[in-house]
Amino acid sequence: MNWLDRIAALRQWARNGTRAPHKPLLLLYALARFQEDADGGLRYTAVEQDLQSLLAEYGPPHKTTPAYPFHHLVSDGVWEVRTDRGDGSPGSGVRELRQTGATGRLAPELRAALRREPDLLGRIARLLLDLHFPPSLHGELCEAVGLELEPAESGRLVPARRQRDPRMRELVLTAYEYRCAFCGYDGRIGTVPVGLEAAHVRWWAFGGPDDIDNGLCLCSLHHKLFDKGVLGVGDDHRVLVSRRFVGHSAAARQHVTALAGRPLTGPQPGTRRIAAAHRDWHTRQVFRGEPRPAAAPAGG
Repeated sequence: MNWLDRIAALRQWARNGTRAPHKPLLLLYALARFQEDADGGLRYTAVEQDLQSLLAEYGPPHKTTPAYPFHHLVSDGVWEVRTDRGDGSPGSGVRELRQTGATGRLAPELRAALRREPDLLGRIARLLLDLHFPPSLHGELCEAVGLELEPAESGRLVPARRQRDPRMRELVLTAYEYRCAFCGYDGRIGTVPVGLEAAHVRWWAFGGPDDIDNGLCLCSLHHKLFDKGVLGVGDDHRVLVSRRFVGHSAAARQHVTALAGRPLTGPQPGTRRIAAAHRDWHTRQVFRGEPRPAAAPAGG
């Protein structure tokens, strides 16, 4: 049985590029717990808060529940649920999972494969990360679930039917003249840019192309905040800042809240700006809450 193919084929609710990372998040969490205790189970009432926190941090902007993947992942053949009544999930309702003592864990065949092949756990984890989350979030997501991974093997784990374009970074940074589109940062060491990255507006994992009109040159800080839904891009190509973001320090105001309403820096004339379809996807699927009003001019 090819477990990577099975993981890549997880059935998820999807419509118009809607993000539904519920099952991948539960699997990453379960893999981390497997590292700690290969025979242990995850009682729903004991892990519900952890899973809810993961969904709030890395899931879609709208409210959701960990009961959904806890029940529905069984149908993918990688997960099992038992209750005080015996084998089988009682359903996807929170009350049913709580009242029946529902306990989930990786399917027996998958647990056996993980024991036989020591590197399989890392390969599955990296596949889940590559297919469902942008690279800027991989490290902190592993830390959030408690997953310990060895250095990655050579080669990508994304299905070969779609490969990333290695030229995108240079094309996007050139289009924005090596300046962060949000704050204008343009640091270098000698002639080498430092802390500048090519961000996908519509995530590559969700069909976002490696095209200039789906890219932004961003500094490392603003790339992370963009992928976390703190920052966005409005229809008028001005910076959106989420009302949900809270920062009282002068640094938070200067580097985040003061960006509200600021026009993007770049791209240079003759270069395609961000396509409306990609901006719309990011606003619906990543940006959190409502945008703040434009920041008042300094001294105004």
